[in-house]
Amino acid sequence: MKSPTVVVLGLFFVLVCVYGTYGKKHTYAQGEAIPVYVNTIGPYSNPIETYRYYSIPVCAPEVVEALKRTVGETLEGDIIQKSLYNISFLKNEENKPLCTKQYNQTELQTLRALILEFYYFELFCDDLPVHGFIGTVDPTLLTQPYLFQHIHFDCSYNKDRIISIEITSDSTKIVEITENMTTLVVPFTYSVSWKETSIPFEQRHYLPSQFFKQHTNIHWVAIVNSFALVILLTGFIGFIIRRVLKNDFARYNDDEQDNDYGWKLIHGDVFRFPPQTSLFCAFLGSGSQFLCITVGLLLSGLVGIFYPGSHGSLYTIAIFLYIATSFVSGMVSANFYNKMGGVKWHWNILLTASLYSVPFLLVFSYLNTVAAVNRVTTAVPIPSILALVGLWIISAIPATIIGGIAGRRMSDGTFSAPCRTKKSEREIPPVTWYRQTPVQMLMAGFLPFSAIYIELYYIYSAVWGHHSYTLYGILCLVFLILVIVTACISIALTYFQLLMEDYRWWWRSFACGGSTAIFIYLYTFFYYHRNSNMYGFLQLSFYFGYMAIICYFFFIMLGTVGFLSSLAFVRVIYKSVPVD
Repeated sequence: MKSPTVVVLGLFFVLVCVYGTYGKKHTYAQGEAIPVYVNTIGPYSNPIETYRYYSIPVCAPEVVEALKRTVGETLEGDIIQKSLYNISFLKNEENKPLCTKQYNQTELQTLRALILEFYYFELFCDDLPVHGFIGTVDPTLLTQPYLFQHIHFDCSYNKDRIISIEITSDSTKIVEITENMTTLVVPFTYSVSWKETSIPFEQRHYLPSQFFKQHTNIHWVAIVNSFALVILLTGFIGFIIRRVLKNDFARYNDDEQDNDYGWKLIHGDVFRFPPQTSLFCAFLGSGSQFLCITVGLLLSGLVGIFYPGSHGSLYTIAIFLYIATSFVSGMVSANFYNKMGGVKWHWNILLTASLYSVPFLLVFSYLNTVAAVNRVTTAVPIPSILALVGLWIISAIPATIIGGIAGRRMSDGTFSAPCRTKKSEREIPPVTWYRQTPVQMLMAGFLPFSAIYIELYYIYSAVWGHHSYTLYGILCLVFLILVIVTACISIALTYFQLLMEDYRWWWRSFACGGSTAIFIYLYTFFYYHRNSNMYGFLQLSFYFGYMAIICYFFFIMLGTVGFLSSLAFVRVIYKSVPVD
């Protein structure tokens, strides 16, 4: 059952290595023209709220030409169009005219409002993202905006390749926009300077941005401290469980001692299948698929697929991985369902295929409608939506069905258990409030969350802010620690549950494993209030809506980790004691 997963991930790793190795060369001769494209513009505090660059009154060509967008660029919200900037390799320019723009009262008031909201723009030059503000405000009088007339392109190169491009605005060349101004004529200019650098071309996407402030100086120290704490706590829990189990095995293997209590007493019920078997198996199948997707995304980051200005490559790779691993979800789900005696395998496969995709489509439809009403570039066009849905129908669903058929044939229909299940269910003793499922879920989610909460800040700052995330080695280590801690805490809580003669561990181990997602979503509110300046219905809808569906992803994935580790643990302990 593991070989198809290994094959899929292996082929994917080869693809991403080839993709990362054989990219564009980006070489230029002296004096050769370098195309400069404009992308989007939007308020600095709301990264999702982006508009077409030429939707505001700026210098624009007579005929606006847009480049053809890829799937990733469409989902990213990129609308790349040709600009009036003319830059040549190694050619310095001084006060080169861009255009002379005549503004009316309506356009001036529009510019005034945009500057007061700190609108910034994004350009692309040789696939490098370049950012700048359209204006500034008086630091002593925050209600007085000024429009920038001149920008400077500060370029660095290494031999025949461009290494970095930064934009700076000349604070001496500004135009005041007053509230009662009715007309204004503004000449716009730009300049270009080149300087040589020894930085290799392969590192140019990972240079710190001068426009966006980065905070990575405490990253390594904080992560090491978090890992040390988590390893100590996990080792402490493992040591306790090992000592307790050693005493249990000694007691249960001694015929002279009283064995009428503890987890051995429920050996005839511990492998009793849970209610809602089809739904449970669908969760396991989807969780296995999400594990493969996460590993694939981490591998992509390690080989350099994701970098600042990668034009939505994250979305493209995620779609590919979802389709490629749909086979895994159907196979795992059908395999478990057949072993648990399920007969409605058609319904099981349909449930597996729609368990995550249907909620995602509902959330996406709502948020895309909000984006379309506000006319932002993150609104995905209807033809693109139909194409993606069609791709899901003709690729992902058939892959799930094929995986389901393969999973059923790979299973012999018997669940591997070290002891037989009795026909009559044993009565479960009452438990105290702190052993109830909600309390256990909170306890189970806290320790894994403590392993990742520091890294969450950097991830949130990259996704919902302006920081660039490039430390995928750290992210892989964090994910590994998250899986290990989730497995350990799920095993510990399952053991204590069985110790109280409660054999309903199937769903609870899944819920406890996935409960870290609850803490991640609670952190979403904390980050919004403490670390962000987001505002407006559009931005908040995207923020809380997509974080809800991402946390649902983590709930299913980590829930699967919790159950599979608990299942392996339960099988081991019941094999180690004699059972009548």
